[in-house]
Amino acid sequence: MCSDPASRARAMKAVEAIFERYHLISRSQSFNGFDLHTMNNLRLLDASEKGTSTYEFLIDEQYTNLNGVMHGGAAGVIFDMCTTTALGPLARKGYWDFLGGVTRTLGLSYLRAVPVGTKVRLHSEVIQVGKTMAMIRGKMSSLDGKIVYCTCEHHKVAVPTQPAHLDFKVEWDQLWEKDSDVSGALTAKGGKAKL
Repeated sequence: MCSDPASRARAMKAVEAIFERYHLISRSQSFNGFDLHTMNNLRLLDASEKGTSTYEFLIDEQYTNLNGVMHGGAAGVIFDMCTTTALGPLARKGYWDFLGGVTRTLGLSYLRAVPVGTKVRLHSEVIQVGKTMAMIRGKMSSLDGKIVYCTCEHHKVAVPTQPAHLDFKVEWDQLWEKDSDVSGALTAKGGKAKL
């Protein structure tokens, strides 16, 4: 957990903004794709401005195979969404905004089967982020952290967010505008912008 409460609150708000915009867009389109259930059921526990996010999630029967354990493809969807949201605290208008580009590669390592009905903890950490590419690592474990079920390495490529998606405004957009104003003023005075 982040030691600075103001920093943690800001990071949490950045991640929550991704969910807010996602839900506004999905409702407007009557979207019912396979990532919707994931986005509806992730419970955000923590985030940091270093680019981390931590969730709790129930592996219900929608995510399992005939053997009664989590399907490998389901893990891919879950990790794709969770790791992407770790970019939220690092995002700025025009820089990894909204759902942070598109997946280049998503490599998963399955270590233990996850039985149906298991609540898991998902932790994601941005390892590298630049103007065009990012790499995020994820881990799915038991709630107490003693069992690691699977891990992932997610490489993303930045692409512009669809303008129609940014038409759906959330409270976080106002903070982006303030950051842009501060960054521009610092750069004009010879200071360094945040990103």
